[in-house]
Amino acid sequence: MTRAQTLLSTVFAVAASLAVSSALPSRAHAQAQYSSKPGAGMQLFRNGSRPSQTGPAEWFTGKVRIDPIYTAEAPSRVGAAQVTFEPGARTAWHSHPLGQILVVTSGVGWTQTEGEPVVEIRLGDVIRCPPGRRHWHGAKPATAMSHIAIQESVHGSPVTWMEKVTDEQYLRGPPADA
Repeated sequence: MTRAQTLLSTVFAVAASLAVSSALPSRAHAQAQYSSKPGAGMQLFRNGSRPSQTGPAEWFTGKVRIDPIYTAEAPSRVGAAQVTFEPGARTAWHSHPLGQILVVTSGVGWTQTEGEPVVEIRLGDVIRCPPGRRHWHGAKPATAMSHIAIQESVHGSPVTWMEKVTDEQYLRGPPADA
């Protein structure tokens, strides 16, 4: 079984478990233990309770949607979002003070760390972008791609944005033998 198949099997098993448990009579009691208020114990953020955002043109090329997953409250500093890139869309060059983890959730895309070749990324792939290293990521020219991005903030900032990836840099794509 491939890594992607294993990941999908796990996701389906968790979803099935959640569907079964949500039908049980104790669901209302279990929900009472969760709150969306800070400091109230475990927090539950309902799907659709936070609006999607359009990726700002100064940080992205093409059509990008950002769906917030979690924003840290002190003393934590981790944040996460699901980012969806339409075909040809991509980030600008950027870096993260403590690095970034990307988990591809659908489609096929490309990523590149400065000085290294472009790499194709697919459903189930996990990418670790090293701290302070310039990189970019996005969809392939004809294929959309979504990933979950997880990063930590330092002094309130999780990212330093730089210049946009040029069409020439982007269209270079991965090496033919990759």
